[in-house]
Amino acid sequence: MQYRQIAVIGGKGPGPGQFGAALRGIAVDAAGNLYAANDAQITVFDASGRLRRRWSTAQPVHAVAVAGDGAVYTGQIHQIEVFDATGKLVRTWRDDALLGRVTAIGFVNGDVLAGDATGRAIRRFDSQGKFRNNIGRDNPLNGLLIPNGVVDFGVDAHGIVHAANPGKHRVERYTPDGELLGHIGHFHGTDPAGFGGCCNPTNVAAGDRIYVTEKAGPRAKAYSFNGDLEAVIASDIFDANCKNMTIAVDRRGRVYVADTVKLSIFVFEQVAG
Repeated sequence: MQYRQIAVIGGKGPGPGQFGAALRGIAVDAAGNLYAANDAQITVFDASGRLRRRWSTAQPVHAVAVAGDGAVYTGQIHQIEVFDATGKLVRTWRDDALLGRVTAIGFVNGDVLAGDATGRAIRRFDSQGKFRNNIGRDNPLNGLLIPNGVVDFGVDAHGIVHAANPGKHRVERYTPDGELLGHIGHFHGTDPAGFGGCCNPTNVAAGDRIYVTEKAGPRAKAYSFNGDLEAVIASDIFDANCKNMTIAVDRRGRVYVADTVKLSIFVFEQVAG
């Protein structure tokens, strides 16, 4: 399996559709619109990469996700701001204890999942913001090993949560209730099927397969749900100093990767045949 780059969106600069100082998160909605968590704002592009709208947030944004009803959830320090599709603030969830620094957001069975890097766990809330349970915290280390400072995960079509545990060089599978079902991945310094360095993979997305990004050196890869490496999507196009590159996949199977130094979003599609 091979992928090819088909577009670059954003980039560092002051112009329309560019980003100023940070690009921490990306998400794709059901219509193929791309949402970027950059600086203290959300920037939205259509499926062709054209700028549609942008709006400000109360704090710098560390994560963004779009619910099935079109609501846009933004992860910040100690809170999640929820906007409608036009950028109007609908509500704010604030919790100093459970939402230390929200670096990933997802949805499962009507509930909201928030990756809390301060607590090194995924917090599960109901639709009204009531806490239900932790994911990834019930272990001897009392949380995920995240030397990179980010908790990231993806939710597949069956409601299974795939969480990066970079200090253990693996992606772990959990039920929404927090039960560990298993994991894929192993340490290897040279084989691309493995995860090298001190702490990889850094970021995860789940679609028709599992997608991950790594640092030092930065690359994006695709795995089967059984853990078989299916493709190295890209490596040499990212800035060598990138880390915590958010990865997302749309319904067409296109893969989006956020270069955190160039502040560009690279778009890839699978090569036919």
